[in-house]
Amino acid sequence: MRELVRRHLGKVMAGAAVATAATAVLVGVTLPGAGESGDRQANAAAAKQNAIAKDGVVEAAPDEGEKGIGSDPLTDAEIERAEKASVTGGMRSSARDVEGDRGPQLLSTNLSEPDPGAEGAAAPRSAEVVYYDYKKDAVITKTVNVETGKVEDTNTARNVQPPPSQEELVEGAKLLIADPLGKGLKQDFKHATGKVLTGPEQLQLSGMVFRKETVERVPSDLTECGKHRCLQVVTKVKNGPWIDTRSLVVDLSTRSVGRLG
Repeated sequence: MRELVRRHLGKVMAGAAVATAATAVLVGVTLPGAGESGDRQANAAAAKQNAIAKDGVVEAAPDEGEKGIGSDPLTDAEIERAEKASVTGGMRSSARDVEGDRGPQLLSTNLSEPDPGAEGAAAPRSAEVVYYDYKKDAVITKTVNVETGKVEDTNTARNVQPPPSQEELVEGAKLLIADPLGKGLKQDFKHATGKVLTGPEQLQLSGMVFRKETVERVPSDLTECGKHRCLQVVTKVKNGPWIDTRSLVVDLSTRSVGRLG
């Protein structure tokens, strides 16, 4: 549920066929780096999952400790402690997540930049836990001392849109599939697989925040993007081709879908 998703969208859909007005285009090329997903702490995950070859014998990676040192990635225990400490009772009851349930939507949990005045391994380690509150359309960042569990700073900002979480991409795909504008996506999925597209679990998802300043003409139903949480969801048939849905934008704040162009 709560994993950090890092994304970088490279050259998208190189060599794709031209999309028709009503139907998304099946693209049989790889998206270099598109929606590249990783663990909240990729280095820590790799250390835990990779095997170590020694004298021809494969040995399991060493267990992760409770606490990291210096600039080490946050451990699972530190992440859990920071996320638990960052949500107060008032925030849990007043904020809303991407599905409209109580509590804010977790976006990411990362190690904070160290205090320039502190030196070496003795410097206190803090985590920045970033949430989106769909009730207020606001980004809430909590800085938590992972040793004491104390929230050291809280920042609330509007008109700021960090990269989407995997939960948001899943919800965006649900809205695409259910919306009349998602007809082309479903047609292309059926053409590629012979099956009916009924849910996001049938797709490999990546995506990015839609920034309206990047397009020449913004449809009237997408003018609030930037203030609202709007995503372009990139879809791929599992073990199959990409489906070009770049012209569709999901406004998660209003739970609606718009088309560019």
